[in-house]
Amino acid sequence: MGHYYNIDDIIMEEEPILVSFQVGANGVGLLDPSSETNSVEKGAKVDLPFWLAHELFLRQAASVNVPSCYSQKTRKEIQADAACVDLRSRSPYFYELGCKVAPLVGDKTIGSFLRHAFASRYKEALSKAHGAALAKPPKYLTYLTKEESSLFEAARTSMEAFKKWQAGGSRLERASILGRKRKPAIGTHPSSP
Repeated sequence: MGHYYNIDDIIMEEEPILVSFQVGANGVGLLDPSSETNSVEKGAKVDLPFWLAHELFLRQAASVNVPSCYSQKTRKEIQADAACVDLRSRSPYFYELGCKVAPLVGDKTIGSFLRHAFASRYKEALSKAHGAALAKPPKYLTYLTKEESSLFEAARTSMEAFKKWQAGGSRLERASILGRKRKPAIGTHPSSP
């Protein structure tokens, strides 16, 4: 599963995923809010946290459906203008969840879609981060996933540090060890032939 101590990974695994039960299950009626009994019928579709959906998939008790955030509509929006798509509202952990869901749903196109979306949005995020180094954060930030927000912040602080250095911050200086005079090696004295 995930990284045990990584809080973002723990929160990501709580993302709801639609599953279809392949078998009936008794005593778990609370998983299906529409169920009037304490069981889930075979074929029932239920939203479950990713970690539970994954475990049920491994036990062949449920099949995982492609989450709506990876729908054809989202893919078309990304292809049209990736920077303007609000991925955070679809899933704050859009890329991480996609990487974990792809092997479960058998959709081999999710990987290339995620790579295209990230590459397109990465360029835009860096461009905006460098332009917004000293300005207030733009509305654009509300569209970014958790990973993209971290990259944006790293680029912004890097640009701020660069501008500070360029404006007269600490300059590169020669190491103190290079200031010492060296003893000439034997046979390399300037007066020797």
